[in-house]
Amino acid sequence: MFLSFRRIFNIDWLLFLSIIPLLGAGLITMKGLSPAEGIGGENGDYYFNRQLIWIFLALVVFFIFSLVDWRFLKSGGLLLSLLILSLISLVFLLILGIKTRGAASWFRFGAFSVSPADPIKLFLILVLAKYFSRRHIEIADIKHILISASYAVIPAALIFFQPDFGSAIIILAIWLGMVLVSGISKKHLFLFFLTTVFIFSAGWFFVLEPYQKERVLTFLDPLRDPQGAGYNALQSMIAVGSGQILGKGIGYGTQSRLEFLPEHQTDFIFAAFAEEWGFVGALAIIFLFGFAIWRVLKNAFNGQGNFERFFGIGLSIFLASHAVIHIGMNIGLLPITGIPLPFVSYGGANLLTVFAGLGILMGMRSYGINVPDDPHLI
Repeated sequence: MFLSFRRIFNIDWLLFLSIIPLLGAGLITMKGLSPAEGIGGENGDYYFNRQLIWIFLALVVFFIFSLVDWRFLKSGGLLLSLLILSLISLVFLLILGIKTRGAASWFRFGAFSVSPADPIKLFLILVLAKYFSRRHIEIADIKHILISASYAVIPAALIFFQPDFGSAIIILAIWLGMVLVSGISKKHLFLFFLTTVFIFSAGWFFVLEPYQKERVLTFLDPLRDPQGAGYNALQSMIAVGSGQILGKGIGYGTQSRLEFLPEHQTDFIFAAFAEEWGFVGALAIIFLFGFAIWRVLKNAFNGQGNFERFFGIGLSIFLASHAVIHIGMNIGLLPITGIPLPFVSYGGANLLTVFAGLGILMGMRSYGINVPDDPHLI
């Protein structure tokens, strides 16, 4: 059967339970925060209330997707068609998208805004999983590396020109991680490294906008422009440092509550959380992410075949790259790129995408190598 409620018993509940505290951490940090415009009611729970709705919808998607037999994706051109449609949406986004803080990353539908960048990451993981699983032995041939790279470079370029540098980096990281585990030769890896150095050098001189260069330079020296490009990085580091060991306490984070820390509900939510919960709380967040990613990988390696394994690996790279970049930019180790922290940051697009990916993984888990064959699940 295409759908079977018996698959609900095959969900990895350890993975699911490790995610609940991360969702709670985000909600607690958002409690009492409102947009600068003051909308959201007198209690100031604008982000908190809306995030509860997104979490509910994401959990519905997770459980529905976990009931599906995803083996039908191994054949046919559905995945490639979805990726092509996503690329078309990115082209339209550059023309018709709503600009927010200089980036055309959203389609506006009444009271809701939709960003296609996050779903494209999931489609890309599925497309690459299918591609590499069919050519696992032939992957040493450089043509397969170039073809698979085109699947990632085209959407990355379209997203980069929105401009959304952070999402473009995530897409390239997904491709690089999946191609590395697919069996790429050391010679080809060295050539890829040289090509990457050349592309980034050319991008610095001919592609990056002045404000993007300033972000990189300010990352190297935040005091270079403390009231301008370096302001976000400095305020984030102040928030993290002021939390010390045990934090200031829930609701007492001055950097976020007094609006010194910008985008404290999305791009800098780790800093806002660390200010209130301290070093211990920050370590707990990192541990929970590490545990969740380990469970994703464990499910990947227990997959029925290479398609399932590659998908799980790609999903783990998706989560890890988001977490590393977000936390890195919040503590001053990486440039500011505007990457949300999965499960914790406010917003529906990333949350729905992540839970859709986990739901697909749970659906694959139901017919993995450690699950006995069941004719009712076929």
